Amino acid sequence: MDLGVGIKELVMVSNRLPVDRAVDEDGNVEWKTSPGGLVTAVEPIVQQLGCIWVGWPGDAGSEAMEPFDVDRMRLVPVSLSTEEVEEYYEGFSNGTLWPLYHDVIAQPEYHREWWDQYVKVNRRFAQTVAGQAAKGAVVWVHDYQLQLVPGMLRDLRPDLTIGFFLHIPFPARRLFAQLPWRRPIIQGILGADVIGFQTVHDAESFRECAETYAGAPTHGNLVMVSDALDNTRQVIAQEFPISIDTGQFAQMAADPDIQRRALEIRKEVGSPKKLLLGVDRLDYTKGIRHRLKAYGELLAEGEIDPEQIVLIQVATPSRERVDAYQLLRDQVEVTVGRINGDYGSLGHTPVVYLHQGFSREEMVALYLAADVAVVTALRDGMNLVAKEYVACRLDETGVLMLSEFAGARDELDEAILVNPHDIEGMKAAFLRSIHMPPREQKRRMAALRETVSQNDVAHWAANYLGSLAAISEQRSTVVDADESEIEQATGPTFIPRSLEAAIRRLATAPNLLVVSDFDGTLAPFVDDPARARMLPRAKSALQVLSQAPGVQVAILSGRAVASLRKVGAEGENWILSGSHGAELVGIEGEQPSLPHLDASEARRLGRLERRLNRVFGNEPGVRLESKPFGVAVHTRQVKNADRSEEVLAAASELAGELGIELRKGKEVREFSVRRSDKGASLEQIRRHFPDSPVLFLGDDVTDEDAFAILRSDDVGVKVGEGESVATERVPDAVTAAAVLALLAELRTGTVIGDYTL
Repeated sequence: MDLGVGIKELVMVSNRLPVDRAVDEDGNVEWKTSPGGLVTAVEPIVQQLGCIWVGWPGDAGSEAMEPFDVDRMRLVPVSLSTEEVEEYYEGFSNGTLWPLYHDVIAQPEYHREWWDQYVKVNRRFAQTVAGQAAKGAVVWVHDYQLQLVPGMLRDLRPDLTIGFFLHIPFPARRLFAQLPWRRPIIQGILGADVIGFQTVHDAESFRECAETYAGAPTHGNLVMVSDALDNTRQVIAQEFPISIDTGQFAQMAADPDIQRRALEIRKEVGSPKKLLLGVDRLDYTKGIRHRLKAYGELLAEGEIDPEQIVLIQVATPSRERVDAYQLLRDQVEVTVGRINGDYGSLGHTPVVYLHQGFSREEMVALYLAADVAVVTALRDGMNLVAKEYVACRLDETGVLMLSEFAGARDELDEAILVNPHDIEGMKAAFLRSIHMPPREQKRRMAALRETVSQNDVAHWAANYLGSLAAISEQRSTVVDADESEIEQATGPTFIPRSLEAAIRRLATAPNLLVVSDFDGTLAPFVDDPARARMLPRAKSALQVLSQAPGVQVAILSGRAVASLRKVGAEGENWILSGSHGAELVGIEGEQPSLPHLDASEARRLGRLERRLNRVFGNEPGVRLESKPFGVAVHTRQVKNADRSEEVLAAASELAGELGIELRKGKEVREFSVRRSDKGASLEQIRRHFPDSPVLFLGDDVTDEDAFAILRSDDVGVKVGEGESVATERVPDAVTAAAVLALLAELRTGTVIGDYTL
């Protein structure tokens, strides 16, 4: 099956790299493929497509490593300090999220320090991917440790197609509601284009939380996410049940050497009449204690003969530094010891307990040796052990005991289904499985094998990657939203007669100062300021004008100069004035004015930022923008107009107590510890060009300070609605671009787009 259609480059992202470090006696380092479930599941995909894989190499506190190659993978390590491993991985990921997402089987812990590290590490992963991925690549982010990465990555690289797959369950809304950071988690996941879950229930729970905590309405499997340029962006959020490489397991099960090993295993444990097998990570979600309790009671009641029945329990070491796991190991080993002490004999134990991992070949031999596979998870995303056992039963014998709370239950309904909390029910299921007639075994196992064969890992990958590839192809064939809006902005535009006459007058002036605001004037408003771009006609016109003799171009904005540069709002010989005039660069012969905060200003600004973040940091639709001398509170994305006004008023009250300068704008309040305004900045600029009349374009109330200081031979153009002292007005940024294009044509003869007088 071709998995690569429509995918230019695949970037896999997971907490751990898919390899383990091995050091031989001579100190040589070798990297071997890990035996984990994710690696096993995606191995066929990687072998076919190749990929870049970003992840932690597994050594805390080690020095940064350079990328290296293993097989068809380009591995890019992300280093973690000892503190980050403790707080991001062992803390927030496995002490907060893991128990919460597994139905609070253990009590989650909520620590702000853990959350801070989780954000920090997720950002490092996102930045690493952004620096490695080719333009238009498909990025596939995996699992609960990296739920913020999709959103962060979309901000950094909007050209990428992003997938996210959650391998563990997603909790019901009433449980997820406990999480103090529920909103940023949902928003982070919604940065993806395709979000995959193991079961229908998990997908439904997520969509419900998306509506509740991100205000994102759903339609079937689609979540409608507010997008900076498209108004809404459709995100697919549905079930994609993960599976295994069925053919590979079947091939290994047919290997004569592995079949001989299976016979040896039965002999090594005393050649019992029935051999039961449990294979789990040593984790409190796996129900190991519950199955041991049921098994022990059957032995105590004489329902099963300890000389005829053996339970092999493989418990792979897991998170051994976490207290809950250390306690679980102690409890399991005490229980195993008690059962064997009570019912074992010389040379025979009813429970063979193996606290270790095994190779894939040994696992297949165990599957072949076992008459019954016991999967009694209290909560599990999927459980691939159940599918692996079925895939190995070539003769269609054997019985699968499967928890109702494992994701695999949705597909494998011919298994003996159990509620692991019901010990009596578990005991009945043990007896039913041990004594199942061969004919029924064959009927059930044949149906299970057909299901697993039809829904193998290639089917899973084709469905998931097919959804991603379709979005990637659509993105590559459709003009980017920015460009689409820009193209619409190059058609004929009406310029009022009075303004046209004023532009003709300015075009003949010996010297000319062309000054403009940026957002809303040269660039249409977007929800995410980082994605704002100047209309091409406006930028071309300003570039032409800046090269014309006697003309000086300046951008006068509330943005910081650094922000203006990031969005491309600069050109050769342009003057940039940022932060409402507090910053000024580009005047020939004058040192850039980029002053630093003094100690008093820094304390006041820090206090303001902490206060606003605490109150509004998680408010839906509210965006806080840090500036060199202040903070801006934006409410353009707040859906309710009354609520928007309430937020702005509350922000003003909070800042007012600190004696900080306030500026009011369209759906924004800006607070600054240093007084400056666009009028004063324009005066400073024009002192260097005293004989130049000024054309100034602006859209906001903060631009009124500049309009107010214009002289009789200057021209002020208000862009958009609202009261203004400007003498001229145009309706939008598109028309403002046409005004600049007209000036450039009259001044230089260069035609830039169409306009109508």
